[in-house]
Amino acid sequence: MTIEPHASNFLQAPERKSDRRAAVIAGILFTAAALAAAGCSGGKRSSAAVTEAPAPSVVDTLPVAARRLDMLISLPGELQPYEEVRVFPRVSGFVQWIGVDRGSFVKKGQLIAVLSAPEIVAQKAEAQAKVLSAENQRIAGEAKLAADQSTYQRLLTASKTPGVISDEELETAEKAAEADRARAVALHNTTDAARASLRSAVEMESYLRITAPFDGVVTKRNVHPGALVGSGGGSPSQPSMLRIEQVAHLRLVVAVPEIYAAGIQKGGKVNFTVPAFPGRTFSGTIARSADSIDVATRTMPVEMDVWNPSSELHSGMFPIVLWPVHRPQPTLFVPQSAVGRSMEQSYVVRIRDGHAEQVGVKTGGVVGNLTEVFGDLKAGEEVALHASDDLRPGTTVTAHPVSANTD
Repeated sequence: MTIEPHASNFLQAPERKSDRRAAVIAGILFTAAALAAAGCSGGKRSSAAVTEAPAPSVVDTLPVAARRLDMLISLPGELQPYEEVRVFPRVSGFVQWIGVDRGSFVKKGQLIAVLSAPEIVAQKAEAQAKVLSAENQRIAGEAKLAADQSTYQRLLTASKTPGVISDEELETAEKAAEADRARAVALHNTTDAARASLRSAVEMESYLRITAPFDGVVTKRNVHPGALVGSGGGSPSQPSMLRIEQVAHLRLVVAVPEIYAAGIQKGGKVNFTVPAFPGRTFSGTIARSADSIDVATRTMPVEMDVWNPSSELHSGMFPIVLWPVHRPQPTLFVPQSAVGRSMEQSYVVRIRDGHAEQVGVKTGGVVGNLTEVFGDLKAGEEVALHASDDLRPGTTVTAHPVSANTD
């Protein structure tokens, strides 16, 4: 039996393929619609998150304080002799005798060394001979002047009688007296010059006796008897005979930083310590200041007078000076934690109208935990107790005032 294919059998196969394709397309469209719906929903949530404002940060704050700076800072200093001299001879000669050595205390005018220079002694003897000769000539000239003056006076008196003295004889006597007078003046000047030369020779001879220029102590001795010394003061090849320092009165030199140079009061007492005497405090009096800032170190040298009658302190010591710092006018202070530092500047965070502002400042003295600041600030303005990079300019904050601790 022959079975004829039914027409419906031929149509069903393509219809099943179309249904599967439509189902796949419908699934794809449904998935896309679902994803799109999910995306729209997420966008709405993200947009809502953006539009919602975060809660303001709570920041501890305190007001900027105004007060007078009054503190002590530690500065290094150096003790120097009040007077110091390297002793050189004024004339060349051999050391005949030297009566001091390193550590010897001397008094002003005390004989400390004697030199030998025969040529200077000979110059003095020659000058003395010249003075003696000039004196004799002056005396002889004055005697001749007196005699010729007397003769002229007698002839002048006799000439009043007519015919006794001729005019020529009287004129000759007058000119002789005038010549003697001029010669006497010249001899007087020659004598004065000879005396001046003698005084110079005597002074030169006195240079052979070397005396101490002031009260002090010999800190260095470079020569011994028999050494040849000369007047080459300051020459590297010519060392000094001795070095003498005044130690009963010392200079304490301290370099005061520029920021603390204002308000230096001459006559004020300043305490200092030295490593050689742990636990002891010494004092000096502010006596001199350079009144000029050293451009290399940005400091001003200040000298203090230190009396050292017992010679406990020594020149060359490096004391620690407790330098008083005073401001003539009140300045602004904030806690040290309120000062932040960046690569560009130091700053504080000012809280104004609920927003943070960074204000550049320069720091000064430190009293307790407070730091002196200079910048665009006013007393009473609120600043963050702890400066932080998170508190960027414009950040919305809620101020929480706290009390300051200056200890």
